[in-house]
Parts: sequence; structure tokens; C-alpha cells
Amino acid sequence: MITWFSRLSLLWKILLSTSVAVTALFGFTGEIVLQHITRTMSDSLNEEVRASLEAYTSYWNSRAERLSAVSRLLSTLPAVRAAFSTGDRATIQDTAGEMWSKISDAMAIFLVTDPAGKVIASLGGVTPLSQKNMDVVRLAESRFPQQSSGFFLQDGELYHISVTPVYVDSTEGQALLNVLVAGYHVDALVAQRLQEATGGSSEFLFLTPGRVIASTLNPRATNTVVTSLAQGRPADRVNDGVVEYAHLDAPLLDIMGNQVGQLSILRSFEAARQRLSSLYKDIVALWLVAVSAGFAMTYLLARRIVEPVEQLDRAAAEVARQNYAIEVEVRSEDEMGRLARTFNNMCASIRQAREDLIQQERISTIGRLSASIVHDLRNPLAAIYGGAEMLVDRDLPQGHVKRLAANIYHASRRIQDLLQDLLDVSRAKSRAPEICRLREVASAACDALTTAAAAQNVSLHLAIPPEIELPLERSRMERAFLNLISNSLEAMPEGGEVRISAAVEDGSVLVEVADNGPGIAPEIRSKLFQPFVSAGKRNGLGLGLALSRQTVVDHGGEMWVDSQAGEGARFCFRLPGASVAAALIR
Repeated sequence: MITWFSRLSLLWKILLSTSVAVTALFGFTGEIVLQHITRTMSDSLNEEVRASLEAYTSYWNSRAERLSAVSRLLSTLPAVRAAFSTGDRATIQDTAGEMWSKISDAMAIFLVTDPAGKVIASLGGVTPLSQKNMDVVRLAESRFPQQSSGFFLQDGELYHISVTPVYVDSTEGQALLNVLVAGYHVDALVAQRLQEATGGSSEFLFLTPGRVIASTLNPRATNTVVTSLAQGRPADRVNDGVVEYAHLDAPLLDIMGNQVGQLSILRSFEAARQRLSSLYKDIVALWLVAVSAGFAMTYLLARRIVEPVEQLDRAAAEVARQNYAIEVEVRSEDEMGRLARTFNNMCASIRQAREDLIQQERISTIGRLSASIVHDLRNPLAAIYGGAEMLVDRDLPQGHVKRLAANIYHASRRIQDLLQDLLDVSRAKSRAPEICRLREVASAACDALTTAAAAQNVSLHLAIPPEIELPLERSRMERAFLNLISNSLEAMPEGGEVRISAAVEDGSVLVEVADNGPGIAPEIRSKLFQPFVSAGKRNGLGLGLALSRQTVVDHGGEMWVDSQAGEGARFCFRLPGASVAAALIR
């Protein structure tokens, strides 16, 4: 099956194949590069999230350490201890407040409680913690005299605190005098400061069960992220409906190591996606430029490669038109150059062989034609020679003389007709047709061969209706019948039967000349009507059938043979003409 690709020129096949290969290779390579870059960016974001967690841990630990250091310092100051020993709330408030204002952060919370957790003094601003008992003090008591720090959840608010016991010397050893509780309230401002302290590229969410404590995202994004986290999405990715983030959680532990909430650190993929999109556009642009440049270069190179092939193709077409004088210019010494040189040598060999063949055919044709003419002239010349010899050497009766003169006359007419036929064939001329009765034409041929047929014990049967008439060149058509009957006689030297019949079919005449001889050999059946083709004949060189077929063709008809080996031969030919039907009507 011929596909559309096979119908393309060689140049376009090279261009399309190269373009497809370059496109596929570039696309495959680009896909691998993009996947690698995407993985690298994703890993980089995850690393940045982990780095943000480490920065948060470092930042938060430094705040906690600063509070713990301040608390320890206050707990060791003599003035503070002395004020705490008085047990007077105002004295404790004033003394602790004075020292706190000098060494602490204004954003911090500072409480003084008794060992049971009851708040004695509150510094660093008004806080709901100052109105309540601090249960966390009782929880931290198990770790006294060591400091304890952690997150503390109270009435839906989250704090990061440090609990520091204050001891005094007594007769029974050190006694717990008061407890210092210092810390920070975790709110949006704290989250904002944490974001700024870690570079500002990460988002932070402080979450407790069922509540968002603080977030650096807008409320819509915060609600979407919290919902996504609650639905159990993959741990490393989260989406706020617009932006996708790399996600990492860190637990928020109280002073006893129990989790009271979690910190979610988010790193946006948006910047990475923009970089990836820009890179994708650059790769596509580079691909277009590379494909265009590759296409142009391939076209130029393929054009130089294909041009010699096109020249050979045109030259081969000229050779197919029998123009063997064509030559191809040899432009290189590579395979194409050697092929062009071989093609030129082949054409030169064909020209030489053709000239030699024409010369041999001319010589052979002259010899065969001469032999054929000699053969065809031998019988009438023999009749003329024999009759003339009898007239010269013998004194014959008047009737016998007339019969010999008539034979000489008919023989000379046959020679004249034969020579005229050969001349007409050589000059491609034909005589004007005349209305003839087909039976009379065939009968004349049979009469000329009656003696030869009787000598071979061959019977001739003429079965042509006498009323069939059509325009014919009488002498040529008679010669055609004569050749066909002669061939049958030569094929049956031991006797047989020849039947000549005709019938009208659709305004034309179908003529058959059949015998019951040995038939035609299969090896010559396909070329039977070619000149000088014969088999099993004692005389003649095979011009009879060729001339007979040409006669039928010149009359607008056709001739063919129907024969099987051992079953006789049947030559058929059809002659058209409207006068056939008119003759039947008359």
C-alpha cells in the first residue's frame, strides 16, 4: 500500500525525518530537564521550610533563654529577695517592677506568685493571667529548684512562659519563697515578628485544637489551609485555594513535655512556579529557534545531497524515453560521484550496444527478407520457367499453349502483387478499399492452393455465406487468407482438414480459419505475430502471419489465435463495416 509519505520527494522525507527526530529529542530532553528542575525546586523549598523551622527554633529559644536569664537574675538579686521576704504586695510590686523595667522586654509578661500559684504581682502590662491562679506553677513544682519553660494554654490564649522558683535561706535550709513566671503572649504581632526574624519568606500558623491562635496569612487563606490540614492532605503540600505551599509542622510543648498545639510553617511554591514557567517559556523559545535553525541547515545540507539524486532521476527518465545520449555531471568523488560516473558509462554501453544491435538487425533483416522474397517468388517463377521451357522446346497444340500462357500470366500477376504488397508495406501505403464479397476473396485463395492441398491429402471447406460484403483491399486480404491456409497446409503434411467460416456479429464479420493439425507450440504462441517467427515449417521465415495481421489491423480489425498443443490451430480475425448489415438487408 502506497502511503502519503512514500509519495513525498526525497528532500521532504529527509526534512520531515530530521525535524521529527530533533523535535522528539529536544522535547524528551526538555521534559527531563523540567522534571529535574521541578524536583530540585521542590527539594529546595522543603529545605527552606526546614531552615525556617530551625530559624524559628533558634529565635524562640533565644527569647525563652532571655526570659529565663532575666528571671534567674531577678531571683538572685538581694533587693528582690528582701522585698519578697516582707510578704507585702505593694513592696513586691514596686521592687520587682523597678528591676523589671531596667532589664526586660516591654512586650514580655512578668508575674510573681506564691508557691501555690496565686498571683501576688503582675508586671509588663495587664494580662488575664494576673487575675487567675497559675496552675502551671503547681505543675512545675515537681521540677523545682530547676527552671521550667514551655507553652501554656489558658482560656483559649497561648503563652510561652518560663517558671523560676525563688528560694531563701532558713534554719531548715533553703525554703521556696515565691515563683517568677515570665513569658510572651503568642498573637499575630508575635507571628509577624517571627516571620521578619526568619527572613519574611515563610508563613507561620500557631494552632491549638479547634482554634487558630495566630497567623501571618490573610483570614481566607488561613481558613482554607486549616481546613486542608484537617482533611488529612499530604504532609508536605498544602493549598490555600490560590497558592500551594510546602508544609512542615512543629509541636508546641508545655513545661511537662505535653503537646498543646502546633506550629505550621509554610513556604510558597508561587515564586518557584513563576521561575519554572519562565524557564518553560525560555525552553520553548529555544526549541523553536533550534528547530527552525536545524530545519534551515537540514534543508541546505539535504538540498546539496539530494541534487545529484534528482539529476540521476531526470537522467533515468530520459533513458526510459530511449534518450541514451543523456549524461550526468560528475561533481564529487564520493558515492554519488561514482554512481554518476557509472551511470554515464552504462549509457555509453547502451548506446554502443544499441548501434551494434541495429547494425546486426539490419543485416539479419536484409538476409531474412531476401530469403523470404526468394521463397515467395520461387513457385510463380518455377511456373513461368517451366511453361516458357515447354513453349520453346516443344511443338504443343493450340489449347495446351493457351493453358501454359494463362499459367505464365497468373504467375507473373502473383509476382507483381507480391512485389507491390512488399512495396506498400515498406512505404506504409495502402490501396483504396472496394466492396467485395468475402466468399469470393477466400475462394480465390483456396483455388490457388487446391493442387497443393490435394497433394497432401488435405480437404479445404469453405463455409462463408455468399451474401456478406464489405470494403476490402482485395489483393491484400486474399494474400492474408492465402498465408493462413498455407500455414495450415504446412502443419499437416500427412493430411487433414482446413475449414474457413464467417459469421456476422454486431455489424462486423468474424472469420475463422481452423485446422485439425498438431496445434501451435506454447513457446511461440505469445510472439506468433512477430516478424520472422516460425516453428515446424519446412519453408518460409515467418513473415506471413505478421503481414496478415497487419492487413487486418489496417482494415480496422483485430486478429488472434486460439490453439492448444495437439488440438489444432484456429486463427480468428474480425473486420468491421456497416456495409455488412446493409448487405444482409438486401
